[in-house]
Amino acid sequence: MKEPTGRLEDVMDEAFAGISQARTSFTPCLAPHEIGTITRVSTGIAQVSGLPGAGFEELLEFPGEVFGIAFNVDDEEIGVVLLGDYWHLQAGDEVRRTGRVMDVGVGNSLLGRVIDPLGRPLDDNGPVATSERLPIERPAAQIMDRVAISVPLQTGLIVVDAMVPIGRGQRELILGDRQTGKTAIAIDTIVNQRGRDVICVYCAIGQRASAVAKAIANFRESGAMDYTVVVVTEGNDAPGLAYIAPYAATSIAEYFMAAGRDVLIVYDDLTNHARAYRELSLLLRRPPGREAFPGDIFYIHSRMLERSTHLRHELGGGSLTALPIIETEAEDISAYIPTNLISITDGQIYLSPSLFELGVLPAVDVGKSVSRVGGKAQWAAYRAVAGDLKLAYAQFEELEKFSRFGARLDDDTRKTIEHGRRIRACLKQPTLEPLSVAAQIAMLLALTARLFDDVAMERMTDARHTVQHAAEGIPQEVKARFETANALSDADRRTIVEIARQAIAAFLPAPQARPPPKTPSGSTP
Repeated sequence: MKEPTGRLEDVMDEAFAGISQARTSFTPCLAPHEIGTITRVSTGIAQVSGLPGAGFEELLEFPGEVFGIAFNVDDEEIGVVLLGDYWHLQAGDEVRRTGRVMDVGVGNSLLGRVIDPLGRPLDDNGPVATSERLPIERPAAQIMDRVAISVPLQTGLIVVDAMVPIGRGQRELILGDRQTGKTAIAIDTIVNQRGRDVICVYCAIGQRASAVAKAIANFRESGAMDYTVVVVTEGNDAPGLAYIAPYAATSIAEYFMAAGRDVLIVYDDLTNHARAYRELSLLLRRPPGREAFPGDIFYIHSRMLERSTHLRHELGGGSLTALPIIETEAEDISAYIPTNLISITDGQIYLSPSLFELGVLPAVDVGKSVSRVGGKAQWAAYRAVAGDLKLAYAQFEELEKFSRFGARLDDDTRKTIEHGRRIRACLKQPTLEPLSVAAQIAMLLALTARLFDDVAMERMTDARHTVQHAAEGIPQEVKARFETANALSDADRRTIVEIARQAIAAFLPAPQARPPPKTPSGSTP
């Protein structure tokens, strides 16, 4: 019985010796914490005192896991933009410094997820595990780190790809009145990236929950969620969340761009973003300017969109293409916020309410739409036919206005108008039905060769679909030259035109039988 007792004593002695050694080697670490108090709370903002060391845009922690961003750093008080549900906050509550700026989790695990600007999941797929975090505000890439835009980003919309081309790394504004199809163009562009190795980020800013749910349902039905990240703030969320949403989405997109991927980001829409920033600025008593917007409203958009670019090969060669959406009122594109965005971006796609009412969808006004990158963002196969088509369409639009006055038209003018009507019919396209490059090239060459001119207008829809299906029969060696810098040869053009001619032949009117010749006496022989 003595031997087990001795073993127990030895074990106890070793344990107490270890505890004694750990106690003597432990040095308490004291960390100072700055704790302030809330002086007053308003709609989406709070005034905080007692944090003299807080810096601009530092993240502050409030009770109930609510965070805020220090916006107005004054001598006595700090104006804080609240992020999240703030109704339980009241004067006298404690506020703590975090010592860091607002950041968001990034990583491949975000693909297929729906999150809010703070990185919290909004779907039913469990928590989001991210590999690292990036600040939402980051400096844009330097000029020497960028390369020229030369690779197109296919939208699948023939009117955009042919007449208003978008390049990878470009910033193309989509603007128009309410309910003219702005979001539809962005969603079609995201859907068309399936199989093109492009990551997409869709940022919904202050949208209705039903509109966001519809967009997500379209992504899932078309298989686009596999390569898409959706960042959502709804209309009833705090204005602070609407303000940081596009910056958080841009940081998520930049993570993939830095990894050498091609990324497309859609801001839907920046009108709500500007209004949220105006609301916060007025509540913080910042001096109002034109239309009550603060003086730095241009800067908050420019520093965000400037982050879209195409990096040089030594930095991975990734690109970030931006499609910001803006809403106009009564077709006024010269309003304050639209003109700000027009001057920042590399072109705009303008959607006309009059075309929308006529059923011309997408309702792109080719005359007011422009791409400042132009043909540099198009493949040579498009450049060969798109220029003539845009000129013919512009002539048609001018002549159509005169024809409404009932003026007598000569044969050449009438042919130009009829040709233009068929161009317009071919530019119509249903939503969520993107066209392949082969189908678009076949349609463009058929229009250039005036193959549709003898087709009746009521049969144009069927004729258009027939040509699109016939384009799948184009030889593979010809298709391989579509997405290259080499122009189509004359033999390639003849091959495509012949395929389109055979497809349209079934829709042409049958030739009328010529009457038999009459004898001089008036009787037939």
